[in-house]
Amino acid sequence: AFVATGTNLSLQFFPASWQGEQRQTPSREYVDLEREAGKVYLKAPMILNGVCVIWKGWIDLQRLDGMGCLEFDEERAQQEDALAQQAFEEARRRTREFEDRDRSHREEMEVWCRLPNHGEAVWAPPAEPMLDLEVVPERSLGNEQWEFTLGMPLAQAVAILQKHCRIIKNVQVLYSEQSPLSHDLILNLTQDGIKLLFDAFNQRLKVIEVYDLTKVKLKYCGVHFNSQAIAPTIEQIDQSFGATHPGVYNSAEQLFHLNFRGLSFSFQLDSWTEAPKYEPNFAHGLASLQIPHGATVKRMYIYSGNSLQDTKAPTMPLSCFLGNVYAESVDVLRDGTGPSGLRLRLLAAGCGPGLLADAKMRVFERSVYFGDSCQDVLSMLGSPHKVFYKSEDKMKIHSPSPHKQVPSKCNDYFFNYFTLGVDILFDANTHKVKKFVLHTNYPGHYNFNIYHRCEFKIPLAIKKENEDGQTETCTTYSKWDNIHELLGHPVEKPVILHRSSSPNNTNPFGSTFCFGLQRMIFEIMQNNHIASVTLYGPPRPGAHLRTTELP
Repeated sequence: AFVATGTNLSLQFFPASWQGEQRQTPSREYVDLEREAGKVYLKAPMILNGVCVIWKGWIDLQRLDGMGCLEFDEERAQQEDALAQQAFEEARRRTREFEDRDRSHREEMEVWCRLPNHGEAVWAPPAEPMLDLEVVPERSLGNEQWEFTLGMPLAQAVAILQKHCRIIKNVQVLYSEQSPLSHDLILNLTQDGIKLLFDAFNQRLKVIEVYDLTKVKLKYCGVHFNSQAIAPTIEQIDQSFGATHPGVYNSAEQLFHLNFRGLSFSFQLDSWTEAPKYEPNFAHGLASLQIPHGATVKRMYIYSGNSLQDTKAPTMPLSCFLGNVYAESVDVLRDGTGPSGLRLRLLAAGCGPGLLADAKMRVFERSVYFGDSCQDVLSMLGSPHKVFYKSEDKMKIHSPSPHKQVPSKCNDYFFNYFTLGVDILFDANTHKVKKFVLHTNYPGHYNFNIYHRCEFKIPLAIKKENEDGQTETCTTYSKWDNIHELLGHPVEKPVILHRSSSPNNTNPFGSTFCFGLQRMIFEIMQNNHIASVTLYGPPRPGAHLRTTELP
């Protein structure tokens, strides 16, 4: 029941979610002034002692009393609860943003520099915002937007750098031009003091090195151990990561290494005022010592396993597959006349209706052959990443066939499988396979980082005097000099291949040389490594194929 008394009574009922002007005038939906003279009939939701209710009843305007009842409004209660929860979460988000800005501002204010020729100190924020990264030993370095994960393919790391180029700037690609397999391939983030070391053979991320801790903020389990306000001292490392074995001294580098599983910190000896006593014949058989208090970290390494020196790039994590299929190996099949097709050992992150955490690595084999239809290839390998239609055949001039001058009414087309390192060319008329192209993805080549490295094996027929024919294997890592030596006879002079994105541009990597051999074209770089191999199908009846034909 409801009783109202007094001479100046103003009653307004409105939903709790109404704001601003909505709260000034009750809606006709809740107030009925015309139902009966002298009375106001109300049906309005309200919050009463924390419970959402609806008042149903009337008020006599002369007597200023009335009758009615309160009913629990479950639907309205759910709506109000949702609105309240949303407002609460928004308030929490704004509070966190304010705290982050305030903490960042305080850290920036603690970075100061002394003006030259002046005795006064001034506060100066850093020129560029520093990366704030989470360290996960034996796994990754990253933040909420991106993550460099051990075992990640080179192309994915480059894609992250390209996507966040406004934040991560000044990236260098370091490799050995003459001996690309003798040294790791390195992406050097000079502005952030980070190096990503990729295995020279499988081109997967092997080691993450932070070589300048003054350029980046680092945290472990959400708690910073390195920032402008927190120095990465031995005490701080011990507090953040816990106890471990004593530091191990490397006399060649004059560094002491503090090792955890999948994580190492290096301390510079020269930075200490007093050199610690070093005992090479430690009681436990380790070249170890206690690192002096106050020593700061010079470098940090993230890797797989217990030893940085013996670490190898791990297998690709399931999180890096991103729905793609990768080739573990590609074997070139051949018959008596030359290549007949490819047998691919493929890897995929197979998952059922469950979560990604339940996914497992799937390994399976597929074979494709010259003469296979477009549908056959799609059923074996799936959809290509891209379909490219050839606009012209620049090497047709080397063909002796009379039809070379006749313009084609339709164009052949490639299926580009970038994660397999394979291109497949289809005939425009028959829509059947006529060429395979295998890419090695060596740095210093025009197509570097477009394809993943194709780990191929090609059997070569070797004929020597007074000996039966035998077979030697050519791989992704073979050099042309070694192949030439195995053949035991001279090959035709190469065709020089110049690549450029347009007639006005030059290729900074220089030309490559194309040699024809057993229905294959080997594209050779100036360092003698194989850039790509093009496989041709058997010649059509009545046609003559020269080894100098190129795609």
